[in-house]
Amino acid sequence: METVGAAIARCARVLGRAGVHFGHGTDNARDEAAELVFFAAGIAHKAGARAYLRPLSLRHRRRVDELLQRRMTERVPLAYLTRRAFFAGLELYVDERVLVPRSPIAGLVQRRFHPWIGARRVRRILDLGTGSGAIAMACARSFPRAAVDAVDISAGALAVCRRNARKLGLTARVAVLRSDYFDAVRGRRYDIIVSNPPYVGRAEIRRLPREYRHEPKLGLAAGADGLDAVRVILAGAHRHLSDGGILVVEVGNSERALLRSFPHLRFIWPHIDMGGGGVFVLRAQDLGANLEIGQ
Repeated sequence: METVGAAIARCARVLGRAGVHFGHGTDNARDEAAELVFFAAGIAHKAGARAYLRPLSLRHRRRVDELLQRRMTERVPLAYLTRRAFFAGLELYVDERVLVPRSPIAGLVQRRFHPWIGARRVRRILDLGTGSGAIAMACARSFPRAAVDAVDISAGALAVCRRNARKLGLTARVAVLRSDYFDAVRGRRYDIIVSNPPYVGRAEIRRLPREYRHEPKLGLAAGADGLDAVRVILAGAHRHLSDGGILVVEVGNSERALLRSFPHLRFIWPHIDMGGGGVFVLRAQDLGANLEIGQ
Protein backbone atom coordinates (compact mmCIF):
# COMPACT_ATOMS: atom_id res chain seq x y z
CA MET A 1 0.00 0.00 0.00
CA GLU A 2 1.37 3.42 -0.99
CA THR A 3 2.23 5.86 1.78
CA VAL A 4 1.73 9.61 1.67
CA GLY A 5 5.47 10.16 1.25
CA ALA A 6 5.71 7.63 -1.57
CA ALA A 7 2.75 9.20 -3.34
CA ILE A 8 4.36 12.63 -3.10
CA ALA A 9 7.61 11.31 -4.56
CA ARG A 10 5.72 9.56 -7.38
CA CYS A 11 3.63 12.63 -8.24
CA ALA A 12 6.71 14.86 -8.19
CA ARG A 13 8.44 12.59 -10.71
CA VAL A 14 5.39 12.52 -12.97
CA LEU A 15 4.88 16.29 -12.80
CA GLY A 16 8.55 16.91 -13.51
CA ARG A 17 8.49 14.72 -16.60
CA ALA A 18 5.19 16.17 -17.82
CA GLY A 19 6.67 19.64 -18.23
CA VAL A 20 3.82 21.43 -16.48
CA HIS A 21 4.31 25.05 -15.48
CA PHE A 22 4.72 25.89 -11.80
CA GLY A 23 3.88 29.38 -10.65
CA HIS A 24 0.38 29.27 -9.22
CA GLY A 25 1.19 28.88 -5.56
CA THR A 26 4.17 26.54 -5.93
CA ASP A 27 7.37 26.83 -7.93
CA ASN A 28 8.54 23.22 -8.09
CA ALA A 29 7.25 19.69 -8.61
CA ARG A 30 7.88 18.49 -5.05
CA ASP A 31 5.85 21.23 -3.34
CA GLU A 32 3.03 20.88 -5.84
CA ALA A 33 2.95 17.11 -5.35
CA ALA A 34 2.78 17.57 -1.58
CA GLU A 35 -0.19 19.92 -1.86
CA LEU A 36 -1.94 17.56 -4.27
CA VAL A 37 -1.51 14.50 -2.05
CA PHE A 38 -2.32 16.26 1.21
CA PHE A 39 -5.50 17.65 -0.31
CA ALA A 40 -6.57 14.34 -1.82
CA ALA A 41 -5.99 12.54 1.47
CA GLY A 42 -7.62 15.23 3.61
CA ILE A 43 -4.43 15.89 5.59
CA ALA A 44 -3.78 19.30 7.14
CA HIS A 45 -0.46 20.88 6.16
CA LYS A 46 0.44 21.37 9.81
CA ALA A 47 0.87 17.59 10.02
CA GLY A 48 3.97 18.06 7.89
CA ALA A 49 6.49 15.23 7.59
CA ARG A 50 4.72 13.31 10.37
CA ALA A 51 2.08 12.34 7.81
CA TYR A 52 4.51 10.84 5.30
CA LEU A 53 4.36 7.32 6.71
CA ARG A 54 0.57 7.15 6.66
CA PRO A 55 -0.81 4.61 4.17
CA LEU A 56 -3.20 5.95 1.55
CA SER A 57 -6.55 4.27 1.24
CA LEU A 58 -7.64 3.07 -2.19
CA ARG A 59 -10.15 5.92 -2.35
CA HIS A 60 -7.45 8.50 -1.59
CA ARG A 61 -5.05 6.90 -4.08
CA ARG A 62 -7.70 7.14 -6.79
CA ARG A 63 -8.30 10.78 -5.90
CA VAL A 64 -4.57 11.50 -6.15
CA ASP A 65 -4.42 9.88 -9.58
CA GLU A 66 -7.50 11.76 -10.78
CA LEU A 67 -6.06 15.14 -9.77
CA LEU A 68 -2.65 14.29 -11.18
CA GLN A 69 -4.14 13.30 -14.52
CA ARG A 70 -6.16 16.50 -14.84
CA ARG A 71 -3.18 18.60 -13.82
CA MET A 72 -1.09 17.05 -16.59
CA THR A 73 -3.56 16.76 -19.44
CA GLU A 74 -5.64 19.91 -18.96
CA ARG A 75 -2.83 22.07 -17.56
CA VAL A 76 -5.27 23.40 -14.96
CA PRO A 77 -3.49 25.18 -12.09
CA LEU A 78 -3.70 22.91 -9.06
CA ALA A 79 -5.46 25.58 -6.98
CA TYR A 80 -8.45 25.40 -9.34
CA LEU A 81 -8.63 21.64 -8.86
CA THR A 82 -8.41 21.80 -5.07
CA ARG A 83 -10.38 25.07 -4.79
CA ARG A 84 -7.86 26.39 -2.30
CA ALA A 85 -4.77 28.56 -2.20
CA PHE A 86 -2.46 29.81 0.53
CA PHE A 87 -1.41 33.42 0.88
CA ALA A 88 0.43 35.15 3.73
CA GLY A 89 -0.43 32.27 6.03
CA LEU A 90 -4.14 32.24 5.11
CA GLU A 91 -6.07 29.47 3.39
CA LEU A 92 -8.39 30.91 0.75
CA TYR A 93 -11.12 29.60 -1.52
CA VAL A 94 -10.37 30.14 -5.23
CA ASP A 95 -11.94 29.21 -8.54
CA GLU A 96 -11.67 30.28 -12.18
CA ARG A 97 -13.36 33.62 -11.49
CA VAL A 98 -10.15 34.91 -9.87
CA LEU A 99 -6.42 34.71 -10.36
CA VAL A 100 -4.63 32.20 -8.16
CA PRO A 101 -3.09 34.31 -5.34
CA ARG A 102 0.69 34.41 -5.67
CA SER A 103 1.76 38.03 -5.30
CA PRO A 104 5.08 38.80 -3.59
CA ILE A 105 3.13 41.57 -1.86
CA ALA A 106 2.35 38.85 0.71
CA GLY A 107 5.84 39.28 2.13
CA LEU A 108 5.38 43.03 2.50
CA VAL A 109 2.01 42.60 4.20
CA GLN A 110 3.54 40.22 6.72
CA ARG A 111 6.19 42.88 7.43
CA ARG A 112 3.31 45.36 7.84
CA PHE A 113 4.94 47.45 5.10
CA HIS A 114 7.82 48.38 7.40
CA PRO A 115 9.71 50.70 7.17
CA TRP A 116 7.57 52.79 4.79
CA ILE A 117 4.70 53.35 7.22
CA GLY A 118 4.18 53.00 10.94
CA ALA A 119 1.74 50.15 11.59
CA ARG A 120 0.11 51.88 14.55
CA ARG A 121 -1.11 54.78 12.41
CA VAL A 122 -2.84 52.60 9.80
CA ARG A 123 -6.62 52.86 10.04
CA ARG A 124 -7.84 52.53 6.44
CA ILE A 125 -6.55 50.31 3.63
CA LEU A 126 -7.73 49.99 0.03
CA ASP A 127 -7.09 46.86 -2.06
CA LEU A 128 -7.67 47.75 -5.71
CA GLY A 129 -8.56 44.82 -7.97
CA THR A 130 -8.95 42.51 -5.02
CA GLY A 131 -9.86 39.33 -6.92
CA SER A 132 -10.08 36.55 -4.33
CA GLY A 133 -9.49 39.11 -1.58
CA ALA A 134 -6.11 37.60 -0.73
CA ILE A 135 -4.30 40.89 -0.16
CA ALA A 136 -7.30 42.49 1.55
CA MET A 137 -7.68 39.57 3.98
CA ALA A 138 -3.95 39.47 4.70
CA CYS A 139 -3.96 43.21 5.40
CA ALA A 140 -6.94 42.87 7.73
CA ARG A 141 -5.07 40.19 9.68
CA SER A 142 -1.81 42.15 9.79
CA PHE A 143 -3.52 45.42 10.77
CA PRO A 144 -6.24 44.38 13.25
CA ARG A 145 -7.23 48.02 13.96
CA ALA A 146 -7.73 48.90 10.30
CA ALA A 147 -10.81 48.85 8.07
CA VAL A 148 -10.17 47.46 4.59
CA ASP A 149 -12.05 48.23 1.38
CA ALA A 150 -11.69 45.42 -1.17
CA VAL A 151 -12.80 46.58 -4.63
CA ASP A 152 -13.03 44.92 -8.03
CA ILE A 153 -15.00 45.43 -11.22
CA SER A 154 -15.75 41.71 -11.60
CA ALA A 155 -18.95 40.51 -9.90
CA GLY A 156 -17.61 36.96 -9.96
CA ALA A 157 -14.41 37.95 -8.22
CA LEU A 158 -16.35 39.84 -5.57
CA ALA A 159 -18.44 36.74 -4.84
CA VAL A 160 -15.21 34.82 -4.18
CA CYS A 161 -13.89 37.69 -2.06
CA ARG A 162 -17.04 37.74 0.08
CA ARG A 163 -16.78 33.99 0.55
CA ASN A 164 -13.24 34.39 1.83
CA ALA A 165 -14.21 37.21 4.17
CA ARG A 166 -16.85 34.93 5.70
CA LYS A 167 -14.46 31.97 5.81
CA LEU A 168 -11.88 33.99 7.71
CA GLY A 169 -14.32 35.84 9.96
CA LEU A 170 -13.39 39.24 8.54
CA THR A 171 -16.73 40.54 7.25
CA ALA A 172 -16.87 43.19 9.99
CA ARG A 173 -13.66 44.86 8.82
CA VAL A 174 -13.44 44.04 5.10
CA ALA A 175 -15.97 45.89 2.93
CA VAL A 176 -16.35 44.28 -0.50
CA LEU A 177 -17.31 46.83 -3.17
CA ARG A 178 -17.87 46.70 -6.90
CA SER A 179 -15.86 49.50 -8.42
CA ASP A 180 -14.08 50.52 -11.59
CA TYR A 181 -10.82 51.56 -9.95
CA PHE A 182 -11.63 54.42 -7.52
CA ASP A 183 -15.22 55.12 -8.64
CA ALA A 184 -16.96 53.59 -5.60
CA VAL A 185 -14.60 55.14 -3.05
CA ARG A 186 -14.74 58.78 -4.08
CA GLY A 187 -13.97 61.09 -1.20
CA ARG A 188 -12.29 58.38 0.87
CA ARG A 189 -8.65 58.51 1.91
CA TYR A 190 -6.44 55.64 2.93
CA ASP A 191 -3.18 55.14 4.76
CA ILE A 192 -2.31 52.30 2.38
CA ILE A 193 -3.48 51.68 -1.16
CA VAL A 194 -2.29 48.32 -2.40
CA SER A 195 -2.89 46.65 -5.74
CA ASN A 196 -1.92 43.63 -7.80
CA PRO A 197 -3.52 44.88 -11.02
CA PRO A 198 -3.37 43.43 -14.53
CA TYR A 199 0.15 44.10 -15.83
CA VAL A 200 0.84 41.65 -18.65
CA GLY A 201 1.68 43.26 -21.98
CA ARG A 202 0.34 42.10 -25.32
CA ALA A 203 3.50 40.30 -26.47
CA GLU A 204 4.06 38.61 -23.12
CA ILE A 205 0.50 37.34 -22.81
CA ARG A 206 0.89 35.43 -26.08
CA ARG A 207 3.88 33.59 -24.61
CA LEU A 208 2.32 32.56 -21.30
CA PRO A 209 2.16 28.82 -20.52
CA ARG A 210 -1.15 27.00 -20.97
CA GLU A 211 -1.94 27.19 -17.25
CA TYR A 212 -2.62 30.92 -17.52
CA ARG A 213 -5.39 30.38 -20.07
CA HIS A 214 -7.56 29.04 -17.25
CA GLU A 215 -7.30 32.37 -15.40
CA PRO A 216 -9.57 35.36 -16.15
CA LYS A 217 -7.93 37.47 -18.84
CA LEU A 218 -9.37 40.55 -17.13
CA GLY A 219 -6.89 39.99 -14.31
CA LEU A 220 -3.87 39.64 -16.58
CA ALA A 221 -4.00 41.68 -19.80
CA ALA A 222 -3.12 45.37 -19.57
CA GLY A 223 -2.61 46.73 -23.06
CA ALA A 224 0.42 46.89 -25.29
CA ASP A 225 3.03 47.60 -22.61
CA GLY A 226 1.25 46.14 -19.58
CA LEU A 227 0.69 49.53 -17.95
CA ASP A 228 -2.94 50.37 -18.77
CA ALA A 229 -4.15 49.65 -15.25
CA VAL A 230 -1.08 51.06 -13.51
CA ARG A 231 -1.48 54.40 -15.29
CA VAL A 232 -5.04 54.73 -13.98
CA ILE A 233 -3.90 53.88 -10.45
CA LEU A 234 -1.05 56.40 -10.54
CA ALA A 235 -3.37 59.09 -11.89
CA GLY A 236 -5.95 58.62 -9.14
CA ALA A 237 -4.06 57.48 -6.06
CA HIS A 238 -3.03 60.95 -4.87
CA ARG A 239 -6.68 61.88 -4.33
CA HIS A 240 -7.16 58.91 -2.02
CA LEU A 241 -3.96 58.75 0.03
CA SER A 242 -3.77 60.33 3.44
CA ASP A 243 -0.80 62.47 4.39
CA GLY A 244 2.10 60.10 4.93
CA GLY A 245 0.25 57.29 3.15
CA ILE A 246 1.80 54.84 0.71
CA LEU A 247 0.89 53.24 -2.60
CA VAL A 248 2.06 49.65 -3.13
CA VAL A 249 1.65 48.10 -6.59
CA GLU A 250 2.88 44.96 -8.30
CA VAL A 251 3.95 45.45 -11.92
CA GLY A 252 5.88 42.23 -12.53
CA ASN A 253 7.73 42.12 -15.84
CA SER A 254 6.37 45.54 -16.79
CA GLU A 255 8.85 47.18 -14.41
CA ARG A 256 11.12 48.41 -17.22
CA ALA A 257 8.22 49.89 -19.16
CA LEU A 258 7.08 51.65 -16.00
CA LEU A 259 10.49 53.22 -15.42
CA ARG A 260 10.61 54.41 -19.02
CA SER A 261 7.14 55.95 -18.77
CA PHE A 262 7.59 57.57 -15.35
CA PRO A 263 11.31 58.37 -15.09
CA HIS A 264 10.86 61.07 -12.45
CA LEU A 265 8.73 59.19 -9.95
CA ARG A 266 10.62 58.09 -6.86
CA PHE A 267 9.81 54.41 -6.92
CA ILE A 268 11.04 52.27 -4.06
CA TRP A 269 11.68 48.64 -5.02
CA PRO A 270 11.63 46.58 -1.82
CA HIS A 271 13.65 43.45 -1.28
CA ILE A 272 11.16 40.68 -0.53
CA ASP A 273 12.50 37.99 1.77
CA MET A 274 10.16 35.30 0.43
CA GLY A 275 11.30 35.94 -3.15
CA GLY A 276 9.74 37.69 -6.09
CA GLY A 277 9.96 41.26 -7.25
CA GLY A 278 8.36 43.81 -9.51
CA VAL A 279 6.61 45.56 -6.60
CA PHE A 280 7.01 49.28 -5.99
CA VAL A 281 6.23 51.56 -3.08
CA LEU A 282 5.45 55.25 -3.57
CA ARG A 283 5.01 57.73 -0.75
CA ALA A 284 2.05 60.09 -1.02
CA GLN A 285 4.26 63.19 -1.13
CA ASP A 286 6.34 61.80 -3.97
CA LEU A 287 3.31 60.72 -5.96
CA GLY A 288 1.58 64.07 -5.63
CA ALA A 289 4.64 66.06 -6.59
CA ASN A 290 5.22 64.12 -9.80
CA LEU A 291 1.69 63.17 -10.77
CA GLU A 292 1.59 64.55 -14.29
CA ILE A 293 5.01 63.30 -15.31
CA GLY A 294 4.79 60.38 -17.70
CA GLN A 295 1.11 60.91 -18.51
